[in-house]
Amino acid sequence: MNTYKDYIQEIAERKTQGLNPKPIDGAELLSDVISQIKDLNNEYRVDSLNFFIYNVVPGTTPAAGVKAKFLKQIILGESVVAEITPVFALELLSHMKGGTSVEVLLDLALGADAAIAKEAAKVLKTQVFLYEADTDRLEAAYKSGNAVAKEILESYAQAEFFTKLPEIAEEIKVITYIAGVGDISTDLLSPGNQAHSRSDRELHGKCLISPEAQDEIKAMAEANPDKSVMLIAERGTMGVGSSRMSGVNNVALWTGKQASPYVPFINIAPIIAGTNGISPIFLTTVGVTGGIGIDLKNWVKKVDAQGNVVVDAAGEPVLEEVYSVATGTVLTINTKSKKLYNGDKELIDISSSLTPQKVEFIKAGGSYAIVFGKKLQTFACKTLNIEIPQVYAASKEISIEGQGLTAVEKIFNKNAVGTTPGKVLHAGSDVRVEVNIVGSQDTTGLMTSQELESMAATVISPIVDGAYQSGCHTASVWDNKSKANIPRLMKFMNDFGLITARDPKGEYLAMTDVIHKVLNDLTVDDWAIIIGGDSHTRMSKGVAFGADSGTVALALATGEATMPIPQSVKVTFKGEMKPYMDFRDVVHATQSQMLQQFKGDNVFQGRVIEVHIGTLTADQAFTFTDWTAEMKAKASICISEDATLIESLEIAKSRIQIMIDKGMDNATQVLKGLIAIADKRINEIRTGEKPALAPDADAKYFAEVVVDLDIIAEPMIADPDVNNIDVSKRYTHDTIRPLSFYGGDKKVDLGFIGSCMVHKGDMKILAQMLKNIEKQQGKVEFKAPLVVAPPTYNIVDELKAEGDWAVLQKYSGFEFDDNVPKALARTSYEKMLYLERPGCNLCMGNQEKAAKGDTVMATSTRLFQGRVVEDTEGKKGESLLSSTPVVVLSTILGRTPTIEEYIAAVDGINLTKFSPSHKQLVR
Repeated sequence: MNTYKDYIQEIAERKTQGLNPKPIDGAELLSDVISQIKDLNNEYRVDSLNFFIYNVVPGTTPAAGVKAKFLKQIILGESVVAEITPVFALELLSHMKGGTSVEVLLDLALGADAAIAKEAAKVLKTQVFLYEADTDRLEAAYKSGNAVAKEILESYAQAEFFTKLPEIAEEIKVITYIAGVGDISTDLLSPGNQAHSRSDRELHGKCLISPEAQDEIKAMAEANPDKSVMLIAERGTMGVGSSRMSGVNNVALWTGKQASPYVPFINIAPIIAGTNGISPIFLTTVGVTGGIGIDLKNWVKKVDAQGNVVVDAAGEPVLEEVYSVATGTVLTINTKSKKLYNGDKELIDISSSLTPQKVEFIKAGGSYAIVFGKKLQTFACKTLNIEIPQVYAASKEISIEGQGLTAVEKIFNKNAVGTTPGKVLHAGSDVRVEVNIVGSQDTTGLMTSQELESMAATVISPIVDGAYQSGCHTASVWDNKSKANIPRLMKFMNDFGLITARDPKGEYLAMTDVIHKVLNDLTVDDWAIIIGGDSHTRMSKGVAFGADSGTVALALATGEATMPIPQSVKVTFKGEMKPYMDFRDVVHATQSQMLQQFKGDNVFQGRVIEVHIGTLTADQAFTFTDWTAEMKAKASICISEDATLIESLEIAKSRIQIMIDKGMDNATQVLKGLIAIADKRINEIRTGEKPALAPDADAKYFAEVVVDLDIIAEPMIADPDVNNIDVSKRYTHDTIRPLSFYGGDKKVDLGFIGSCMVHKGDMKILAQMLKNIEKQQGKVEFKAPLVVAPPTYNIVDELKAEGDWAVLQKYSGFEFDDNVPKALARTSYEKMLYLERPGCNLCMGNQEKAAKGDTVMATSTRLFQGRVVEDTEGKKGESLLSSTPVVVLSTILGRTPTIEEYIAAVDGINLTKFSPSHKQLVR
């Protein structure tokens, strides 16, 4: 958007869609607007005033810079606008959240006009988004004897920007709205196929749940202006699947409150709930907006007179309702007693939703203000040479004498900042930690860039070892939406200091590798902490946390993250894999055996899975850690043998070198630095100075799961169970079934091999199976289409060098061409093999999809309704998740194979094997 004329045309187009004018973020357009404001006779002057006051994106956007400078002219009397007095101009600056607005406020506060300086200082005392350039100016002014600078620093030292905010209400009235029964995926709140619109908040808001639901929520809110609408996952967990800042943004847009009267479509403070609580990473996202997430526990397992759990005919626990939260129920959240009430009746304790830290987020309007406020207070106290007053809630520090540390506790203790010196912390402690690796993915990256602009960040924190901006979620189709969004995203992130999948200057070819695979290679220290903008940020080295775009932005800007040290569940293995089984079956069996062992309770949910995988390299072990997102775990850690970890680090080094050879390193040589970190770590392991990460022998776990490999007798499939009479049990990842359940006759319409769940070995298995089938049957004939999307280019290159890619080419009817990428998404598939561009493809569901109503057999991670395949009037789409050999054989047969057919088809094929380590992996 370059000119006002273009803007008027866009406004007319948006009006036909029922949309308001898009917020202005461009400098040229806002300069036009200001010119029209100055021209008292301009026909667009009134509209221009409204746009200038109410419709400019704050932070470090080019428009925000122009706005702040014009407001400065008004305050100094250099420009006169009757409708914007100097007092009002200062108020507008106070809502602009840093960047040029803080620069202008500092100019005024440290300037020669004492009256203006006094008023500017009042505003500046309310601001928290200050960076080194800003604090350096304050410090220099203070040391030169400037009284105003001293006054501002004294205010910062007392954190008056926080203490002078209104306290949160003692009672918050809510009215319930059942958004769905069972687990609610963030796809319901922000569908993947609408990812292109996420940076346009009003437009994206129209994809929340359904138009009918939006009408109901709007009517409910209008009829109850004194209450907040609380969206609920009845008999399920809210926000499973991914973090989706866009999902929380949408919920806030419809049910929250406006963050600033001068910034449109940015709402905060949504209130959401679930019978089984909120998915961990989604709950973090709620905290970013100062919202509340509640674990209702309104359905519990029924027990008999002897205290035994009652089960139904299928062996599933029977649930009974403790209290109703039916749509339209009025409830009260009491923030003092920390309890939920229906009238005078106490329903449940919600202390976990209203911890001292979460209450601070609510008071401040989100977690960013707290994080930056603490840093600003620390700076001010250091500059004034005084002790830091205890303003914020003290971080909980749990230290249990004589108790060892789990792996995640060790990592958090190593990376913690601001904790009591010498104190060893255990699970439950609140910790600020330094972050080593950060990842931003392309369908949330535009929002991350907006978050960075809103917090006035312009460069990556120097303490981050490396950060990467991917291009994998938009890899399948290079359409007009991608062409409009992705180059802009890559330039912003490249300028910010990230390694980017695309070079804004066009000096290296686009790399659409799956982000999780790239981050797995960039992680070159098993003691690292990784934050990534996707729920599948689950590395097999270090500990990784999937995060919303805001938390990613915070990690990029500050190099830090804040969270409690999670509890851990230890997973070990016994027995021996059957020769015809694939490691993917072990992954599914782990989930199945855990649920059986704990009578349906998911002990993984919200915790770290410490998996003692020992002998599998990072590529293969990633299959397990990746799936832990579907186990609803907060994160996972692989405990490896020394030799295995060294092998994984050597592989990572070679992959990073390939990126360097492609020209992807930046001016600060981030990639070269990662190789140096890997070399240092390898030397530490080899010399025994610091062996591979392992827990202490006397560490304490929430639970321990032992997976029996001996009883895994056939391939395991995660089934969406779309026709389950209990809708709460549909589309969960907990329904794990053996191949024989399907009787060898369930029709399969399409197969998909790809996503982050596969590695090079899977591609080789595919090639071996095709050769095997041709040898057995004389030819390879597909009775269902097979879509193959290798996760990374280096895998393709290695397959070419080893001859396997030629095998795949032989049997394929389509092969991707980076010189001519697809411009349109497929709407139908022929019965053949498609070799698609590396990237997410069908798993993401935002570009390519299976035909509506299809039954898809896939290696991917997502089985949620509408993700990979949508429903038709007469048939529900199904996404069944299984191993590579099951997918291949299902497309050859056009149906699920029998166990006998499966065993014959994989005869002599080198499947992904796993043998439990015979060493005790503890320290």
